[in-house]
Amino acid sequence: MLSNPEQDFVLKTVKSRDVHFVRLWFTDVMGRMKSFALTPSELENAFADGMGFDGSCVEGFCTAQESDMLAFPDASTFQVLPWRPQADAVARMFCDIKSPDGNVFEGDPRQVLERMVRKANDMGYLFNVGPELEYFYFKNPEGTEPLDNGGYFDLTSLDYASDLRRDTVLTLEKMGIPVEYSHHENGPSQHEIDLRFADALSMADAVMTYKLVVKEIALKHGVYASFMPKPLENSPGNGMHVHMSLFDFDGRNVFFDPEDPSGCNLSATAKRFIAGLLKYAPEFCLVTNQYVNSYKRLIAGGEAPMCITWARRNRSALVRIPGYRPNREDACRVELRSPDTAANPYLAFAVMLAAGLKGIEDELELPEPTEGVDLSGFTRQQLREEGFSVLPATLGEAVDLFAESELMREVLGDHIHGYLVGAKRKEWDEYQKVVTAWELDRYLAVL
Repeated sequence: MLSNPEQDFVLKTVKSRDVHFVRLWFTDVMGRMKSFALTPSELENAFADGMGFDGSCVEGFCTAQESDMLAFPDASTFQVLPWRPQADAVARMFCDIKSPDGNVFEGDPRQVLERMVRKANDMGYLFNVGPELEYFYFKNPEGTEPLDNGGYFDLTSLDYASDLRRDTVLTLEKMGIPVEYSHHENGPSQHEIDLRFADALSMADAVMTYKLVVKEIALKHGVYASFMPKPLENSPGNGMHVHMSLFDFDGRNVFFDPEDPSGCNLSATAKRFIAGLLKYAPEFCLVTNQYVNSYKRLIAGGEAPMCITWARRNRSALVRIPGYRPNREDACRVELRSPDTAANPYLAFAVMLAAGLKGIEDELELPEPTEGVDLSGFTRQQLREEGFSVLPATLGEAVDLFAESELMREVLGDHIHGYLVGAKRKEWDEYQKVVTAWELDRYLAVL
């Protein structure tokens, strides 16, 4: 019998639930899920010594010359997969990745977030996040034919994907992931499911589970779900608005101050945290918006913000202070509206937390909010003329800012920082070589 009660619970549950395979989950640097399975007889060895695998096969991990890696399952993440048969069942656990010498592998995104959470703990804070994740249903992965032409909150025959959302929510709840809301979004066949806030590491695990569940349930219904940031030219993109708060160890929300003279109920700590987000948003944009396609969502006239400012009511600002329950301490939080759903949640939450903590450490001053003006219709040039800073316009701009960022190098470590710089510069170079249909339609017949 193992002395660790969580590991002991896993072994007992495997026997009582007829689990015949346990899948070990982890992500590559880009946030794509990786997995391999082991039989129950190997579980005790996996907990004690890890399970070996070839790290050279995982993007961003290591070369063939340094390929031996060990996956150590986190027993607290054990769940039986409800979409698999209950007889000869399949379960999963997330893993931490280590090198053969027992040291934490610096290319493991989950370890990056764990390290930042420990730093917040050392400063006296617990970091809670609650993301809102959007996605599209299409008839198949070969095209973008939607299932419906519904809009915000539609509950009509237009929204016959309600059954898919229902099955998805029920599956998430069976896996211990609470859901707050689910509804049709603004774009045709676009949907959103919002997860109830939790600590950052649990939430990052939940986001990865969420993405897989959405795709699995869609496949079960014979359709395809996509988290591509901007799959449709004339529709909104897929955002991941992230709600954030810091609590102390006594359960008090350190962002909340009912005596705030601005009327936002924000403490000095919260204001410095927001100031950190605003200052470092251009530098961490490569992490929260990591693909060429991501920057087709951050455009003038779109719903995603590109103007680096904050507001209480203005949804076109980068950071918003939700006011649904303005006088409740437990509801006080800040919302970052630029990230998209293709981001690696471990790295995204880590850089957001790092930026906010840096703002607290450096006692950054928060500028005045921007209320009463819709910034979404302004071009980048117009915003600059009005005195605003803006997010990068392209992946190329984003990677240059990221490459020069000392904070990003410190947070992510040399391994992941260097890998992202190289991989994203390559992606941008490859994209620039492509001659698009837009260019041919516009220029071929007239030049």
